[in-house]
Amino acid sequence: MKTLTLRSIKWVRWVLIPAVVSVAFLAVTPAYAQEPGPIDELTRGLNTLWILITAFLVFWMQAGFALVEAGLTRAKNTTNILFKNLIDFVFATVAFWAFGYAFMYGASASGWIGTSGFFASSALGDVVGVPGLAFWFFQLVFAGTAATIVSGAMAERTKFSAYLVYSFFISAIIYPIAGHWVWGGGWLWTLPFGAGFRDFAGSTVVHSVGGWMSLIGAIVLGPRLGRFAKDGTPKAIPGHSITLVTLGVFILWLGWFGFNPGSQLAIHGGNADAVALVAANTNLAAAAGGLAAMVISWLFVAKKPDLPTTLNGVLAGLVAITAPCAYVTPGYSILIGAIGGVIVVYGAVLLEKLKIDDPVGAVPVHLMNGVWGTLAIGIFGTEGIGSLVTGDTGQFVAQLIGVLSVGAWCIVTGAALFYGIKATVGLRVSREEEIKGLDIEEHGAEAYPNDVVGAVSAAD
Repeated sequence: MKTLTLRSIKWVRWVLIPAVVSVAFLAVTPAYAQEPGPIDELTRGLNTLWILITAFLVFWMQAGFALVEAGLTRAKNTTNILFKNLIDFVFATVAFWAFGYAFMYGASASGWIGTSGFFASSALGDVVGVPGLAFWFFQLVFAGTAATIVSGAMAERTKFSAYLVYSFFISAIIYPIAGHWVWGGGWLWTLPFGAGFRDFAGSTVVHSVGGWMSLIGAIVLGPRLGRFAKDGTPKAIPGHSITLVTLGVFILWLGWFGFNPGSQLAIHGGNADAVALVAANTNLAAAAGGLAAMVISWLFVAKKPDLPTTLNGVLAGLVAITAPCAYVTPGYSILIGAIGGVIVVYGAVLLEKLKIDDPVGAVPVHLMNGVWGTLAIGIFGTEGIGSLVTGDTGQFVAQLIGVLSVGAWCIVTGAALFYGIKATVGLRVSREEEIKGLDIEEHGAEAYPNDVVGAVSAAD
């Protein structure tokens, strides 16, 4: 028999026994090495903070919309407008929590609709590396934006009860399903053209959805009393406070720095460069849109520098750059915004010719420029996105398919919704209520003292 040597004893003691003990220890001990380290935890916290701060900015846009819509309409309807902008976010919160998030981001049914995640809770787990509820909240404020766009186009003649109904359905069903097709990884996102349909922050998913619903709602509702003469000649119905409108646009401009840069969904590492590009492009397009709208209106339409038109030009530039802000150069963002400013001026003229009454210009701002900004990706795209500028038509085809598909969805569902409301609870207030003002007739409360309302109404 072979005897153990000192050398073999040392081998057993220092190699074999520790190896056996280590294997046994690993078999019964949790794999702590797989838990997030301090760098991972810091990154998660930083990105969570970024998403929440930008979501708060987008939420603040509700105030901007409220002021713009109130200022562009008459004093006798101010309480009604402000109430609608408040309640649509209330309804959007409940609807998106219960149904909307699941339809938008749940497990996909063949790319058409989400089917899981109803009544969103902490059980969502982490999404894109942050707590699921942080991601849910960020998406909620976008849903609220889509819903509030509609109130301006249908202002001054819509029943408050009807507004509650369509606000809920837009937030719970119409917007989330369209969103699933794109941001939920649905069929538009995976189109076999270019990189697939792309919309970085929502020119189509948010703004054109709200714009399409605004257009259909305004058509079904009909124009305000006195907006068009019997021969079809348009008559201006001025808003009551350009001060409110201007403040509202500045609030929206600020909020857009949450809307677009926040859509990067992260700020750590190389994401910082992407966020910087998006922020710069957003601001450049807004400025270009305001400048172009002012010049075009001054030279060819109003013949004077018009502040409301310029303010809408800023919003037009912001909407137009929302889809391509991460895919184009700063130079192209100026061009995209400037074209948006031209579109908003002549879009308003077109609506008047069609005898469609949109008191705040929601359709030219959000629909027309939502479409333009989405197509601009296929025209000027960079960063791996093909463009017509370089002779690549695939991306433009994908963008066109997306625009037409979302438009068709909104037209069909919007018509069903608004005609359904009209046939049931009623969509429009009576002639007498419209003349007296919705503040008193719908809410029994005035936003201003009688002398202010009377003075403004006398000029109508």
